[in-house]
This record gives sequence, structure tokens and C-alpha cells, in this order.
Amino acid sequence: MAFHEVRFPDALSVGSTGGPMRRTEIVTLANGYEQRNTNWAESRRSYDAGVGVSSLDDLEEVVAFFEARRGQLHGFRWKDWLDFKSCAPSQTPSASDQQIGTGDGSTTTFQLIKSYEAAVNPYVRTIQKPVTGSTKVAVDGVEQVPAADFVVADATGEISFTVAPTAGQAITAGFEFDVPVRFDTDRIVWSLTALQAGEIPSIPVVEVRV
Repeated sequence: MAFHEVRFPDALSVGSTGGPMRRTEIVTLANGYEQRNTNWAESRRSYDAGVGVSSLDDLEEVVAFFEARRGQLHGFRWKDWLDFKSCAPSQTPSASDQQIGTGDGSTTTFQLIKSYEAAVNPYVRTIQKPVTGSTKVAVDGVEQVPAADFVVADATGEISFTVAPTAGQAITAGFEFDVPVRFDTDRIVWSLTALQAGEIPSIPVVEVRV
């Protein structure tokens, strides 16, 4: 499956619903205790971008985007309006938001990550689709200069340094990011509610591994 480095139109995803999903198997024993096991090491997000009463131009834009992705065939970027930054949604990303690694004097490439509930049993999420131009990086608390000190692979979320950070130096980063998704249907159904307005009740999308 190919992945297209384009984002679903922001104006049409603002009213979307969705969030992370886990898959846990629970077996209740005869004594009432439970055994719980997870089949997924990482959560998987799904959303529904159903467009309510909108202009015909908006509906045409959704259909055009769907056709260009060939339905479920090709992946694309999605903005999760609740979780799209290395910090809280109301804050501005800073170079100290997330620790992504520690220097060893030879490693020059580090993967962007985001930690959830860092104090107790943290979940570390790999970030592979940072927003172009949004990533800030610091080494041992000193903010680095893009292009001169590091480059970001926006398609994979990897940070590459010009010079390897020395042993023991903390590498931190702040960024905005998208979720890699695909349509979870091969059919778009629209209906007209007026001469110049209509709706698409459901546009399901689901996160993909890339």
C-alpha cells in the first residue's frame, strides 16, 4: 500500500469523532479472578469525519480526496484535534517537551516519540508523521539549529544530527504531528439537503502502520 504525504482537509475534520482503541483479552477464572492479556503493543486510532450540512464545494472536496486515495487503497495524513502536539493542545511545542534519547558519542539518528502518563507505567508512542517545519530539538538543554545541526525526515519522524551528541547528553524535542490513516470504506454516500448544501453522514478512517 502506498502512502500519500497529504493531509485530509483540516476544515472538514474539525467536527470529527474518534480516538485510540486497544484489544484486550479477558478470561474470568472459576474463583472470580481475571487474566488479562493484550494482543496489541500499541493502540490504534479510528475516526469518523462525517460532514454535516455543508456546501456542495465541501462535499466535492471530500469526494475528490477520496477518489485520489482510491478509497481504502492509499494512506494519508490526519489531524487528531485532541492529540496533535508534543505538549497539551493549548500549549506551543518547545524543544524540551519530550525526551527522545540519550547521546552515546556515535549515534546520530533518533526517532521522535511521545510519552503518555510518564509518572506511572508510561506508554511510549512512535511519531512517524511530524508536521513539516514544526520540530524543535535540544541537546543537553541547548536548542539546535535546523539544517545546520539537524534535519527531520517528515515521512518517518527520524532526527539526524550533523554531529553525534556526546555520551550522556539528553536529546529532547517538541513538534506537531499527524496520524497515518486510510479510509475504512470503499464507498462514500452523500445526500443533498438543499440546492446548495448536503451531507455525508459517515466518513470512517482508521490508523495504519507505516
